[in-house]
Amino acid sequence: MIHPVILTGGSGTRLWPLSRKSYPKQFADLNGDISLFQQTVARVTGEAFGKPIVMTNADYRFTVAEQLHTTDVNGAEIVIEPESRNTGPSILAAALTLRHTP
Repeated sequence: MIHPVILTGGSGTRLWPLSRKSYPKQFADLNGDISLFQQTVARVTGEAFGKPIVMTNADYRFTVAEQLHTTDVNGAEIVIEPESRNTGPSILAAALTLRHTP
């Protein structure tokens, strides 16, 4: 089984004004009715996949929860990074989370 890990902590400021630090590109509806984050969640849904682990920071935790609620994914685990340290520590935190996931 594949355990998807979705990283959502980036600020996405390069697409300003569509994307800004308070609402980065992964949560914006850039090419349709759903966000890039929701499209990613949809791609990792199915029998071959376990429940996704979504890595985010405290600023985006409510946006992640709201957008997950509108998808068909139940039981996704949201892990909040205490401090943004880029990709490596996020992957490590996800791996440690998976060690404790049945």
